[in-house]
Amino acid sequence: MNEIDIIKRINQIIPRNKNQLNNCFESDSEIINMDNVQLLVNVDDFSKEDMFRENDPYVLGWNLAVGGISDILATGGVPKFYSHAMTTGKNWDKVYIDGFCSGIADALNEANVSFIGGDLSKSTDWRYTALVIGKALDKPLLRKGALAGDSIYVSGEIGLGNFEAGLLLESENQVINEMYGSKKNRFSLRLLEAEIISQFASACIDTSDGAFNALNAIAEINNVGYKVNNIPYIAECIQLSTLLSLPKIIFFLCESGEYELLFTVNPEREDAFLKVAKTKNLTFFKLGKIVPISSKSKIMYEDNKTINLSNLNIRARDFKEPGDYLKSIIEWIQINTQ
Repeated sequence: MNEIDIIKRINQIIPRNKNQLNNCFESDSEIINMDNVQLLVNVDDFSKEDMFRENDPYVLGWNLAVGGISDILATGGVPKFYSHAMTTGKNWDKVYIDGFCSGIADALNEANVSFIGGDLSKSTDWRYTALVIGKALDKPLLRKGALAGDSIYVSGEIGLGNFEAGLLLESENQVINEMYGSKKNRFSLRLLEAEIISQFASACIDTSDGAFNALNAIAEINNVGYKVNNIPYIAECIQLSTLLSLPKIIFFLCESGEYELLFTVNPEREDAFLKVAKTKNLTFFKLGKIVPISSKSKIMYEDNKTINLSNLNIRARDFKEPGDYLKSIIEWIQINTQ
């Protein structure tokens, strides 16, 4: 059984609360109506499988906290409370744990979120679960709501998560290590951007599983397609793709996300959205348009090539080793971008 089938089966067996306002897969956070207050609840689990570098505990702690908080922001809410289940790895000493917790603390302080405790255990490998509770600003923002004609935007550049995963996979490459080994890559906490998005977006999702999977989730739940171009890759992705002789599209397609907010805006509201963004000195990147669904309704334009993404169904969780997944993605790109 794949991940989606397992989730569906869980929800068929375990009863959901009658005050829950969202259906399964419909939003990044669970939305609960409690005494006329719409609470947002998100649980995220992280481990070595997520391909985070562990050389800097502060950055790791920061990135995991941002990863948990981003789902609340993607649902149009404000994070309020934060709890965790923290499993330390066998090599985590006092210095590492202090650095890790300092990264979490700084992310929570920046988001004005209160830590309310959690659980601690030890194991051979680290594992971390973040529980975040927030409150909807107005009406919760769903993944559902995008229509053909809507513009697709993202809150920041694409590829940082996949770049981090690339550095981990190339950890034995001396040239790569000399260029990027000491680089600290922190995910952005999009608090100001989320406020504007909550006012203007028709649908929203974070890019926790990569931009491609985020786009597909929006397309599938709304029964639409998309046409995208001008992907705003971070500069390091372009550099690394050249060094490793890989097509840069791999940093768009692979599943280690950068936790940006990907959202759609109705054309009738787009000018007002851009005007407010400009007054706030915030930059959003337009990826393309939502289009009616068809056999060729998931199209990407890059380097003067038209790439049909409709038949790309390769998922990382279907492979035991990251290298096998990467090889499969590269083979698909070679066949479909000639």
